[in-house]
Amino acid sequence: MEQMEQIKQTKQIKQIDQMNIVVIGHVDHGKSTVIGRLLSDTGSLPEGKLEQVKMQCRKSSRPFEYAFLLDALKDEQSQGITIDSARCFFKTAKRNYIIIDAPGHIEFLKNMITGASRAEAALLVIDANEGVQENSRRHGFMASLLGIKQLVVLVNKLDISGYSESVYNGIRSEFTMFLDSIEVSPLEFIPISAREGENIAVKSDKMPWYRGMTVIQRLDEFKKEKPLFHKPFRMPVQDIYKFTMYGDDRRIVAGTVSSGKISAGDEVVFLPSGKKSEINSVEAFNSPVEVSVSAGRAAGFTLKTQIYIHPGEIMCRTGDELPFTSTAFRANLFWVGKSPMIPGKKYKLKAGTMKASVYLKEIINIIDASSLDEGASRSEILRHDVSECILQTLKPVSFDRFSDNELTGRFVIVDGYEIAGGGIIMEPVQESLSYLAEHAVRRDYRWVKGNVAMAARHTRFSQKPRIIVFTGEETLEWEGLAQALEQDLWREGRNVYYLGLSNILRAIDNDGPRASIDREEEICRLGESAHLLADAGLIVITTISGLDNYEYGMLKLICEPHEILLINAGIVSADTIDALSIDSGLEAGEALSKIKTSLRDRDIIPDFQI
Repeated sequence: MEQMEQIKQTKQIKQIDQMNIVVIGHVDHGKSTVIGRLLSDTGSLPEGKLEQVKMQCRKSSRPFEYAFLLDALKDEQSQGITIDSARCFFKTAKRNYIIIDAPGHIEFLKNMITGASRAEAALLVIDANEGVQENSRRHGFMASLLGIKQLVVLVNKLDISGYSESVYNGIRSEFTMFLDSIEVSPLEFIPISAREGENIAVKSDKMPWYRGMTVIQRLDEFKKEKPLFHKPFRMPVQDIYKFTMYGDDRRIVAGTVSSGKISAGDEVVFLPSGKKSEINSVEAFNSPVEVSVSAGRAAGFTLKTQIYIHPGEIMCRTGDELPFTSTAFRANLFWVGKSPMIPGKKYKLKAGTMKASVYLKEIINIIDASSLDEGASRSEILRHDVSECILQTLKPVSFDRFSDNELTGRFVIVDGYEIAGGGIIMEPVQESLSYLAEHAVRRDYRWVKGNVAMAARHTRFSQKPRIIVFTGEETLEWEGLAQALEQDLWREGRNVYYLGLSNILRAIDNDGPRASIDREEEICRLGESAHLLADAGLIVITTISGLDNYEYGMLKLICEPHEILLINAGIVSADTIDALSIDSGLEAGEALSKIKTSLRDRDIIPDFQI
């Protein structure tokens, strides 16, 4: 009986809601003190923690602050400010809370972006004595920009003004006017003194003029965001795992379902590659077999048709409304980078599990986040600017409008190794000319050619220049064949060059080779190198694993006017491309013979005539 009761209690605990809350506001307006009070007044602190911190304050002759319960880092306590987005936990009778304490200092806004992007609701703290400040407005705007719909404003430190109703009303009126201008409707303004605990957990008798809820009551009234079961199915692919032991040949596509529901037997499409298959089974680690999975769950899937896909693609269910696939989109962007965002510079776009090279294509307008004034026309986005702009990626990416699906409509921008901006996608933009196409036009326009015609090179070398690309599941298995082809053609007197991908795509440091650039950049550099060698009349041989249709299109564009012969080795990756297929079971000699026959049929290496 006792064991059954424990199981019952465990199930009840698991059924309690959990909610992410972000606490935002200007520096020194009391955010950490509010959180410290919430931890203390709900009995969520570890046993003896409150007394321990008070004792430390007495030993160091410092007045005790509830903020010290949260500011665990020594440098934070010494400076008296919150530097990073700390996370802490407390619980009420209704639910468990994860509170994200976002920094108030303007220098730490990028941390606030990463904190607020995970939140379902926000508490915005304003000091009653300092009033509405620049960051009060900026944080309110950013919360709106990041799609946080549930907002409560806490007017703090009212004890200093003698719990004045007129002070509270003045701040409420001023900030309501600002929020109205950005179409944000706060759920409530609550007058508090976090230091004294007034209106935090218990209704204050010092402010009888306020008849609303306490902070904790208001938190428990927040609506828990329901998993997006009713939305079209979306699962950003985190990784693909392949098992080889004991004859296990499964390939498991893994990720966390953002929205919708999927079942075994459903047909799926991966975007942006457009490859299709059917769910064979739903897999989970150390868990009973399931036939379906829905929003919020991490899961893996095996497919009936083995296809090659990349992490970062979005798995969707055929028949659902699909996300957009484009190389450009209009976005609302908040910039916190140390350097301005400028057109033509390459940045890294991250959305879900997807990573892509991205460029600033056009600035539509720039807005001051604290005053909402539109800035003068500029050619760059400065730190702390909010901009409506058009971003362009190197290759097509898939996404939803933020208004349709928040999880697949948010993104961050990375400059170097730091988060430099964040925002939401408003809509796709139809581009007449892609970034790569513009690059190719500029390159060819500036290209100064020599006086040796390509036809003369054909005659001299008795061959046509061609770029031969081996692709498939694992190119490492095919590098030997590619190198053997180079050697075989060289013996015949052909001008041929094996362009090893690692020769141009790896940087060397003290620890040896390491990956230094992203995949799109790899393909671009490879294409430019192959273009030069083909221009000199050579047959160029190289290998690229898992080349998809869009990447093949990128390579073709960069290499023009030289043609590419694609050789699919093993699992077909570029499944709609006209390619020569080589079975993995073929002996090396047979494979070479088949490739050379194709080269002769295509008149790339015509038979010598005496």
